[in-house]
Amino acid sequence: METQTALSHYQIFNKVAETGNISFAAKELFISQPAISKAIRKLEADLNATLFTRSSRGVRLTEEGKLLYGYTREAFHTLNEGEAALQNFSRLGVGHIRIGVSTTLCKYLLLPYLKEFVAAHPHIRFTIQCQSSFQTMELLREGRVDIGLIGRPENLHGLDFFPIGQIEDVFVATDAYLENLKLREGQLPSAEELLLTGNLMLLDEKNITRLYIDNYLAGHHIRTGQILQISSMDLLIEFARTGLGIACVIQEFVQKDIAQGELLLLPLSCPIPKREVGFSFVKKHTLPNPAQRFLSFVSGCRANPPYAL
Repeated sequence: METQTALSHYQIFNKVAETGNISFAAKELFISQPAISKAIRKLEADLNATLFTRSSRGVRLTEEGKLLYGYTREAFHTLNEGEAALQNFSRLGVGHIRIGVSTTLCKYLLLPYLKEFVAAHPHIRFTIQCQSSFQTMELLREGRVDIGLIGRPENLHGLDFFPIGQIEDVFVATDAYLENLKLREGQLPSAEELLLTGNLMLLDEKNITRLYIDNYLAGHHIRTGQILQISSMDLLIEFARTGLGIACVIQEFVQKDIAQGELLLLPLSCPIPKREVGFSFVKKHTLPNPAQRFLSFVSGCRANPPYAL
């Protein structure tokens, strides 16, 4: 007996038991009375049991029928609850989105999106895993996050990329730090020379940003001296503000410091090219509906994004 056929037979049995009348059951199920009778006979034959006694007044459950009805009534009640929950899920936009993102991109880019999206979709849950972009891409490939907010790498290796903006890497330092270098050197060297003579602060090597900067320096034959490696962009910015050296940071994240003169830009003879940031996901996988809804929301914000880059 096929599962699909059996389920329809149980449904018919349950409705007849509920109404106590084959004619009423047929009307509610939109099938003929002979079809109802045939399904009941088939079910009784399959179960080797008599489920109803028939009379001119209708049908009545036997003891075996009462036993079975106790289970089918509970089963179909559970199915109805499941349908109602699913409809409520769709109506309210209930769901779960798993996002991988670096701490810096989370703070400056993701949180502004989440603030607006959650206001419109308060029933969607989020899991945020703060990792480097390299680690986020691994989480995507392992299926442990749905989408990742990353700086675009040279090779996506099976990932799709949905850009949301561009960022520019720059070298900055405090005026006091540069003045001290000037006193030590007798004059203020060029920006490229400062990277050799000054205390250079960069993100650690397990980072897409660091790889991008290393490639830039090598491609322009720029030599560096002492390098202090920092684990996060936020710490890098704080170290720069305290005057500990020359830091390579994302300009858009220190724009206020630059505007107020707290940090000074080092003018490179060949500026570092801007690079894209955006949401990434596995090409071959179908994104869950909540994640698709979030990316549609992000796409709709392109003309007026919630962050300032």
